[in-house]
Amino acid sequence: MAPSVPRSGPPGPPPTPAPRPPEPAPGHPPQRSAGLPPGVVGATWQPSGQPSGAGAGAGAGPLGQGRDGGAGLPGQESGAAGDGGGGGAAGRRAELPPVHGAVVCVAAPCLAISPEHGQLTGRGTDGIYRSGRRLLSRCVLRVAGRDPVALHGRSLGADRAAFTATVRTGVELGPDPDIGVERVRHADGTERITVRSFAARPLRLPVEVCLGTDLADLAAVAAGRAGPELPAAVHAAGLRWGSGDAVAVTTAEPAPDDALASAGLLRWELELGPGESRTIELRTTPDRLTRAPAGQVANPLAAARAEGDDPRADAWFRTSVEDLRALLLRDPAAPGDAFAAAGVPWRLGLAPAESLWAARMALPLGTGLAAATLRTLARAQTGGRGPDAGKIPGPLRAAGPQLPPGCTGTEATLGFPAVLAEARRWGLPEEDVARLLPVAERCLDWLRGALGEDGFLADPDPGPRRCETQAHAHRAALLGADLLDGCGRGGAGEWREWAAALRERFRDRFWIDGPDGGRPAAALHPDGRPLPRLTGAAAHLLDPGLLGGGRLAPGLLDAVRTEQLARLLGAPAMDSGWGLRSMATREPGHNPFGHRSGAVRAHESALAVAGLAQAGFEKEAAGLLRGLLDAAEAFGYRLPEMYAAEQRTAGSAPLPHPAACRPAAVAAAAGIHALTALAGIRPDAPAGTVAVAPRAGAPLGALRLSGLRVAGEPFTVRVSRLGVGMVEEAADGLQLGG
Repeated sequence: MAPSVPRSGPPGPPPTPAPRPPEPAPGHPPQRSAGLPPGVVGATWQPSGQPSGAGAGAGAGPLGQGRDGGAGLPGQESGAAGDGGGGGAAGRRAELPPVHGAVVCVAAPCLAISPEHGQLTGRGTDGIYRSGRRLLSRCVLRVAGRDPVALHGRSLGADRAAFTATVRTGVELGPDPDIGVERVRHADGTERITVRSFAARPLRLPVEVCLGTDLADLAAVAAGRAGPELPAAVHAAGLRWGSGDAVAVTTAEPAPDDALASAGLLRWELELGPGESRTIELRTTPDRLTRAPAGQVANPLAAARAEGDDPRADAWFRTSVEDLRALLLRDPAAPGDAFAAAGVPWRLGLAPAESLWAARMALPLGTGLAAATLRTLARAQTGGRGPDAGKIPGPLRAAGPQLPPGCTGTEATLGFPAVLAEARRWGLPEEDVARLLPVAERCLDWLRGALGEDGFLADPDPGPRRCETQAHAHRAALLGADLLDGCGRGGAGEWREWAAALRERFRDRFWIDGPDGGRPAAALHPDGRPLPRLTGAAAHLLDPGLLGGGRLAPGLLDAVRTEQLARLLGAPAMDSGWGLRSMATREPGHNPFGHRSGAVRAHESALAVAGLAQAGFEKEAAGLLRGLLDAAEAFGYRLPEMYAAEQRTAGSAPLPHPAACRPAAVAAAAGIHALTALAGIRPDAPAGTVAVAPRAGAPLGALRLSGLRVAGEPFTVRVSRLGVGMVEEAADGLQLGG
């Protein structure tokens, strides 16, 4: 008879939960913004979120999610109207729980957040979530009456992770473990627990899983106000919890030998011979019938690859594509359309500007995501005849210590015609373009009416004239004109003249001359005074956009000023060695962890890489690219939306921001954008041409990008170590040139 390993004894009460974080100041509880989906934390500070509520035409609603505002310009109160909070003790929110050490699995709208040891303890953010609801907060495994000794936790992909542990039962003499345990946890609520015997004799092994949940929504979890665990009931081959309309069920296969609802306990007696293993599958769902629909969103992204001399490029590219795919969510108003959620864990919902920019940077993988995102935003466009007519709504977003919150609706409205124009060049079918064209025209109409008396676009109005907002407006005008021309609409010449006038004003008013060559102002105050801060937002000045014939649109800066900006971005004050800082080190208020005041923001770094390379500044582009790739490797090729910008030294590593989303849509798309920029692909599908202008220095050596999409067909390009590009696969009839 197999020796029986002692049980752990009668089950006791659930483990005492860790103390909750301190309550926020009275009157300022973190909560989800009105109208937001439960997966979005609305009024809690978020690394790339926006404050809830609308201000100055922000049009906040179910599209947005929040972040507290920073200190305002002189003469303006921190926490401007509609920013969901701000400076001062009364406006502070409770801190978000740190998640930088968590193992996160996502298959939107499903999410699993685990500590590195794999035991879901019921503390902090641990749990299985679906659509922002925590279905399971505690899942503690005991084998032979002992807690397994955790050895390793690792991601197996965007939607699953594995946790390896061992147990020493005491049946054999010596210190060696005789039981191996592997848990594979999926974002959809499935977990497979495999127990393997290394003992020389048969064993009868008790295995226990202690389960619990509070059915809290993510906003309450983030605020430390999730509430107590709910009582369980035995249900079929598992346990069930309910509170109001919320229900969660965990079932087991094989069914447990014992189930004790009062302790949330499932127990098995496993008999294992030498070398044998047994697997228990747990499945947690919102009810007993359905399984979480992970992977049911139609995937609009091509399964592209990046292979070359540096094998890290393929790992970064592949992970970026997987993460972006895992963040896809259906638009409830049109389930056939998917957009990229902003990021997890805090913002598993639509952020208009970020979802749009992620779709734009992913255009080399096909136009499907861009088309669906544009349709989603089009359905929210403001109608009527008021000052906001034609604007795409979006809430405010904090801008760091130097500026008041800006409106993401402004950014999304300016991005709409530009993304539609570029998607057309990449191969968006003309019938899709035609359906979206009136929306783009209304965005341009809004831009025409929103310009201030000084000839610049305020964000919000009245407020500062931000450098990047003028870049977005200039790009919208030029690419909008290109779109109007291509679709046979009038007004293109007027918009080109409008953009030319903006260029002249910008060069005259925004550029601050100095003995070092000068710099662009971060913004103009409403009274016209420049804010002389060098920030990562200046990278948008190097992103003019793609026109027909493979041409780049002219930028806001002339050649001399572009060269000076390239020198500034490539200098140590901005290039941390891990990517581009969001504010230069010597600027007042610099904070290496500040999301707009010093931290590296992955997508701005990728924009800088592409923009510098396009402008011919290979050295500066290569330095930033290598830093980004090294940072990606340090983060397991899953870049967070931002991370600390401490200067790189020998033996150092990039430091995570404890509250940053990871994965995040724009950070995942940044990997795609930075690597495809090496090939310099400039398609013009309507004209049947594609230009390839690879980077001459080949900073990563030879590189082959396969499985891309141009004109709706597979596209493969190879870049040699000498920086020579060769198209290996393309659509029939597509001509090289432009």
